[in-house]
Amino acid sequence: MLKLFKPLLILALLTFGSMVQAQTTLRLATTTSTYNSGLLDYLLPVYEAASGIQVQVISVGTGAALRLGQDGDVDLVMTHAPEAEAVFVEAGHGVLPRALMYNDFVLVGPASDPASLKTAGDVDSAFKQIVQQGSIFVSRGDESGTHMKELELWEQAGQSLPFDGYRSVGQGMGRVLSLADEMEGYTLTDRGTWLAMKSRLDSVLVFEGDEQLFNPYQVILVNPDRHAHVAYDQAKAFADWLVSPEGQELIDSFQVEGEQLFFASAENES
Repeated sequence: MLKLFKPLLILALLTFGSMVQAQTTLRLATTTSTYNSGLLDYLLPVYEAASGIQVQVISVGTGAALRLGQDGDVDLVMTHAPEAEAVFVEAGHGVLPRALMYNDFVLVGPASDPASLKTAGDVDSAFKQIVQQGSIFVSRGDESGTHMKELELWEQAGQSLPFDGYRSVGQGMGRVLSLADEMEGYTLTDRGTWLAMKSRLDSVLVFEGDEQLFNPYQVILVNPDRHAHVAYDQAKAFADWLVSPEGQELIDSFQVEGEQLFFASAENES
């Protein structure tokens, strides 16, 4: 009996090990924009059905996502702050950065548009007019890619922070849009989250189109030489799929209320 039991035990352990291998959970730290917009809910079921790998999404600001990668708490990151991403890779925390997609930032605010942003000639003028009019501006204040972009735009416009109407709330994009709506103030948002939420808000789009509002996203793997425990092979397979023709076509096909939210860009890599 004992002789029979031992091989069965070994077989059971091997079978269990295979099941664990097959049920690997991949940890992705990404921005709230890819989550709030519904993009990941659209993409992940397709990949999970094909690969058998479940992707666990940790939706935070870009700064927090990169810190998770730096600490080895995730396997890859999907973010949209080029300068911070470059530092992350140059410091050896991330490897194989690849362009994935882009959208753009827009300014939204009350329909009455007290700062007249709809007639602003450029984004610098738009930010100056918010201060000059004494309007409320709600900032994410959370070191996200959107927050980093916002701070860059204030600096480029020559405006000092904080000013009387400035509200830094330390919240994600969806909550910030709701707060700006309640306060009848302005905010900077990625277009994807705005399109996904605008039907629930009284705010309207008041400024768009300046080339400074371009918003590129990258996918970056956590360096396995720094964190040997990361699921590097699975992370690379997922990133490869995202930049593949299939993944890129899915990104381009994702729409909310008939509008395309993100534009695939991997094919533009040199």
